[in-house]
Parts: sequence; C-alpha cells; structure tokens
Amino acid sequence: QLQLVESGGGSAQAGDSLSLSCVTSPRTFAWPLMAWFRQAAGKEREFVAAIGRPNINRKYSGAVQGRFAISRDNARNTMYLEMNNLKPEDTAVYFCAARSGELGRLSPVPADYTHWGQGTRVTVSA
Repeated sequence: QLQLVESGGGSAQAGDSLSLSCVTSPRTFAWPLMAWFRQAAGKEREFVAAIGRPNINRKYSGAVQGRFAISRDNARNTMYLEMNNLKPEDTAVYFCAARSGELGRLSPVPADYTHWGQGTRVTVSA
C-alpha cells in the first residue's frame, strides 16, 4: 500500500527551527518526485519545496527560499524539511506529497502529485 506519514510538527516562536519528516512506503527511492506543501487556515494549499529522486535538484517557493531545506534519505525511506528562522506566516498544516510516475520537472502544482500524507501542524508565534 502506498503511504506517506508526516511527523515533527509542533509549536515554535519566531526565529526558531523545526524539522519535519515524511516516511514513505514503498521505498523512498521509488518516488521520482517528492514535495512539501502547506495550507494555512482559510487559504489554498501552497507549494513549499520539491526534490527529485537523485537528491540533487531542488526547488523552493520564494516565501521559504534561504530558510527551508528539503532533502531525502533513500536508505531511511524518509524525506525531510528543515525549517529555520520561522515566521508567524509559516503557520500552516504541512503535507508531504509524492508522484509515482516521472514528470521531468520539479512541479509546484498540487495536481501533479499522486499521493499525499495526512499533514502535520506547525504553529509559529511572534
């Protein structure tokens, strides 16, 4: 069964750091494209970062560029999102997403992803 499970969310203050994890089944290496999205209350789902299977190419939204880092450890079947210098506007439910087929690009479009985790909440206070 294809499954993505996020963890690591919680509460933080502005300027703090948090790390999110996404454990995948089957093996992480099987997913050509993986990404993190987030959704704040009353807003649409927003692209955060994407990573390809060779773990070389990465793409970030302008809102998190320079503060967040996406990575994947195929040996541990896990994708990560390291979030630094958090801001109150980073408050949202964060979702892990993966695409089961090749796309040829690091897509910021939710519809390009075939599988989603249940989400983990991140709350940042000023």
